Amino acid sequence: MAAKIIDGKRIAAAVREEIRTRAAALTERSGIVPGLAVVIVGENPASQVYVRNKKRACEEAGFYSVVIEMPGDTPQNALLDKIEELTEDPKIHGILVQLPLPPQIDERAVIAAIPPDKDVDAFHPENVGRMMLGEPRFLPCTPAGIMKMLELEGIPVEGKDCVVIGRSNIVGKPMAMLLMQANGTVTVCHSRTKNTEEIARRADILVCAVGRAGFLTADMVKEGAVVIDVGMNRNAEGKLCGDVDFEAVSQKASYITPVPGGVGVMTITMLLENTLRAAESHETVH
Repeated sequence: MAAKIIDGKRIAAAVREEIRTRAAALTERSGIVPGLAVVIVGENPASQVYVRNKKRACEEAGFYSVVIEMPGDTPQNALLDKIEELTEDPKIHGILVQLPLPPQIDERAVIAAIPPDKDVDAFHPENVGRMMLGEPRFLPCTPAGIMKMLELEGIPVEGKDCVVIGRSNIVGKPMAMLLMQANGTVTVCHSRTKNTEEIARRADILVCAVGRAGFLTADMVKEGAVVIDVGMNRNAEGKLCGDVDFEAVSQKASYITPVPGGVGVMTITMLLENTLRAAESHETVH
């Protein structure tokens, strides 16, 4: 029985339409146009693709957006000055610095410099803490996009065995937290886990975010599991693929996300949602 494919493009289109409507209503009510600034340092080709997609998504949603490109040898203080300038710009409600950053720049210092109410990536320690407490200002975009997919596909999390493979601050850790807050029972596997295959086979919902093409094979998946592929890799032929052996796993899973066209489009959609929420919070009650 082949899995039902969770069509990220279709879900994202529906959510973005709703965001566009809310943004237009906000502008009509109070003259506020949601504004996003994306800062990119250096020439990372993958980052440049992401940034172009973000800018296009903003324009389609009726947002104001600026992309600031800085050379790869930019010193840290120059980047921090730029963040300060954007912080003081009333047209900008969300600031995003595209990661990874060149080695001379301390990522943590940059994340800490973005004010929590403009931190639409939800990486600032204050926003991480609020998410942990279940009182989020914003949710990290990729995990939030996955939760939205599960919700709109009618896949319940409560009481389910959920396994997250990967423990990054961007996906793995917040993903585990959101699944737990939705009353899933969560296990996190990582590079030091002794029996990842065995744990993965118990999962009702399996989220794979390790960044290795074809990492999750069919023998690691329980019949009827829901499989969410967060990976973005290039295979030997240079073709975009995920962390999951899609052909084989889709024969066992009940639901599966494709790459491309799965989680990636939802990530940018939730970035728009966060930027809109940041703009809405500036609305004064007349």
